[in-house]
Amino acid sequence: HILVPTEEEAKKIEDQLKKGADFAELAKKESKDPGASDGGDLGFFTKEQMVPEFSKVAFELEPGKISDPVKTQFG
Repeated sequence: HILVPTEEEAKKIEDQLKKGADFAELAKKESKDPGASDGGDLGFFTKEQMVPEFSKVAFELEPGKISDPVKTQFG
């Protein structure tokens, strides 16, 4: 999970990931989420614990895959 305030920043990070950048390092460097120091790892959570937009995508992804940017009320 990498939380950024703008779509522009999200797309920039998405491009870096597609070029092979390390997800955890980018999360530590770029994410505004308090858990960023854990490399973006949110641990275990249920669908109900997250906002619907995020939950839907997170629970549809195959393990180890990265989604396109998702817009929520937080970023």
